Parts: sequence; C-alpha cells; structure tokens
Amino acid sequence: MTYQAVSITKGRGGWGAGLTLTPTDEKKVVLSVTSGGIHPVAAKIAELSGAEAVDGFTNHVADDKVLCAVINCGGTARIGVYPRKRIPTVDVYPGEPGGPLAQFITEDIFVSAVTPNEVSLAGEGAVLTAAAPMLDQLDEGRAKYEAQKAEAKRAAVSAGGFTKFVVSFGEAIGMFINTLLASGRQSLKLVMNTIIPFMAYVSLLIGIVTYTGISKWIANGVQPLASNPLGLILLGVITAIPVLSPILGPGAAIAQVVGVLMGQQIAAGALPVQYALPTLFAINGQVGCDFIPVGLSLGEAEPETVSVGVPAVLFSRLITSPIAVVLAYLASFAI
Repeated sequence: MTYQAVSITKGRGGWGAGLTLTPTDEKKVVLSVTSGGIHPVAAKIAELSGAEAVDGFTNHVADDKVLCAVINCGGTARIGVYPRKRIPTVDVYPGEPGGPLAQFITEDIFVSAVTPNEVSLAGEGAVLTAAAPMLDQLDEGRAKYEAQKAEAKRAAVSAGGFTKFVVSFGEAIGMFINTLLASGRQSLKLVMNTIIPFMAYVSLLIGIVTYTGISKWIANGVQPLASNPLGLILLGVITAIPVLSPILGPGAAIAQVVGVLMGQQIAAGALPVQYALPTLFAINGQVGCDFIPVGLSLGEAEPETVSVGVPAVLFSRLITSPIAVVLAYLASFAI
C-alpha cells in the first residue's frame, strides 16, 4: 500500500500550527468521532493519504493504530481526550485549548476549524508530525529528574537526626501547599477558559433567539408538550431517540434554549412550578450521548464492547428518559 503525507492547516478562526501526517501499516486509521458517520474532513484525509477512515462512534480502534482523530468539540471534555494520548487531533469546530484537559492541547498535536479545504497533499520536505517520539523524550527527561531528586532525598535522609526530620517535614508541607496551588490554578483556568466563555455563549444565544422571535416560536411549539404530563413524557422520548440524541448532545444547545424558555414560562405563571423538575428531565435525555464512544475508548473497551455498548446506551436512554420524567413529576408534588 502506498501512503502519502497530508497537510492539515487551521481554518478561519482556528487554532494550531497545523499538522503533517503520513500513514504507516501500523498507524493508518483516521478516527472520526463526530457522532454522524464519517465526517468529510476525515474522508478527505483518508482519501489523500491512503489511510482508512473509521467511524469512532460505532467502532473501537486501539490508540496505537490511530493516525489522527477528527472531532467536533467546541471546548469541553472531548477536545482534550485525544491530545492527552498524544494522538494528532483535528477539530472541525473553531476550538482552542479549553476544558479540564486544556493543558494537554498543544500546537504540535492539535488544529481546529478544519474543513475539507484545509486538507491537502504535503509538499516535498515537509516535517512530519511525530507525537510518540516527543512523548518519549518528555518521559525520559522526567524520569531523569525524578531519579536525581530521589537520590538527593536519600542522601539527606541518610544523615539521620534533625536533618531527616527537617527533610521529611518540609516534603510534607511542600506537597500540601503544592496540591492547594495546583488545585487553585486548575480551578481558575477552568473558570476562565471554559465556564465564563460558556456562560457568554449561552447569554448570546438566548439574546439572539429572544430578539429574533425564535424563542416565541420554540416556546409555542414546545409549550403544548410542556403544559401537561403526557406531553412531557413525549418530549422526553423525542430527545432520547437514538438517531437524534447524539446530534442534540454536543453543547446541549436545544436543552439550554428550551430550559430557559420553560423557566420564563414558569416564572411568568403560565406553567405551574411543579413542572420545573419533570421539564428538566424531559429536555435532557440526550445529555452525554455524543460522548459514549469517547468514554468507552477512555475505558479501553474492546471493539466488541463498543459495537454493543453504544446502541445499548442509546436505546436504554429511550427507555429511562420517559421513566425519569414520570418519577420527576411524582417527586415534584413535594416541592
């Protein structure tokens, strides 16, 4: 099989220095994790390079066989899953480092806002993206540092007496303080890079749908369902339909809009407050359905487990979603 190098650059509003990839017999899978079959970007990478495009939503592929992963994440958990494994990641959304795994997203391993137009054959002399060697170098340097630190500690402890006490006490205090500092840094980074932008996005989205009148159209369309228990059960079934739930999952935009609109209706007295809890369960049947294959991959599930696990979870949601609405409705009388 003849393979060719492909160049992948960032699109408009994208992030990353770009990737240059060449498949090998051992690493020739372009993993498409976009909850909609093979994405056009993944298909073009595979077509130009001679690699094989695989739908990661229905198939599990070992990490050592993946040439690159194509995702559609705007900056939550999935955006950092594959960079954490040092797998070259191509995001079709204009994302940038964000979420709890933001520290693993680096320019040499990630590029975003990619469309088929940003995928082309690499020119001669192109520098190939090699994630594994860089990871080996990092591990080698870290191991050397840890060995030197352990040797210095052994020398200090072997002195015994007061020196041993001071070293042990200082190590304990240092570990405690560093843990607090690291937690504070991660919390601040998470708030600044993920939570605040997400709040701004929700505010902008609600402003747009309210100003344009879309909110009234959605409210009028959903209100008949949300105004009675049977309608809420039907709404829960609709959001959990296996074909729709992976599409509605990313960003949970539908749930956000409908949730705010129903909250406004309840606040205005148009709907009883007892409908708040069942409405919440009715509009969230799709939550996490787009993350199922990624979660199975993180758990190192076998291919057979993935092929059975994804539809099993999707169809189980179709059953549990309306049941959750019923239970929430019964529990709402205690509010």
